[in-house]
Amino acid sequence: MLPNSRFPLLVHRAGISGGGVDAVKARFRQNGWLNNWTYPGIYTYPHFHSTTHECLGCAVGWMEVALFGRGGTKVRIEAGDVIVMPAGVSHQMTGSSADIVMVGGYPDGRDWDNMQEEQITEEERRAAAKRIMMLPIPARDPVTGLPMQPWIDAPSSVDADLNDYRDALDAR
Repeated sequence: MLPNSRFPLLVHRAGISGGGVDAVKARFRQNGWLNNWTYPGIYTYPHFHSTTHECLGCAVGWMEVALFGRGGTKVRIEAGDVIVMPAGVSHQMTGSSADIVMVGGYPDGRDWDNMQEEQITEEERRAAAKRIMMLPIPARDPVTGLPMQPWIDAPSSVDADLNDYRDALDAR
C-alpha cells in the first residue's frame, strides 16, 4: 500500500552544522522549504505524504527513523542532519533522545496530508500514487540551496517505465 518514489531519499549528514531550531528553520526558509513546524520528533506510526515532499531537520538530540515501510531501512540522525524525503516514502520515529527537537518543511510551503498505510483503501492508495507522480521537483535542496540534481537525474516516468503503472491507477 506504499507508493514510495522514483526519487532517491537524501540524507545530509551535518548539513546544518550543530543544528539548532533557529538555524535549521532559517536554512529551510532561505531555500524555499516553508510551512515549517517544530516538534519533539515525528509521528511514531508509519505514514507518508502524497501532496508534497518533506525535509526533516534534526535541531536537537537524535532520532531513529524507519523508512520505506515494514522491513525497510532504519536511519539514525543527529543534530545538524537533514533528511530530504520524496512524497510517498513511509517514515516513522522508532527511537529518540529525551531532548529530540525536529524541524520540518515543504517546498514552496505546500500543504501536507497524512496517509497511513493501515488506514487507506486501495482507491485512496491509487489516488495518492497519482498525486505523487504529478508533484514537481523542488527548485532547491533545503540544505545546499542548489538544484535537486539527484532528483533531476532520476529516470523520468517514461524512462522508468511508469506510464503503464500510472495509466493503471485509473483503471478499475
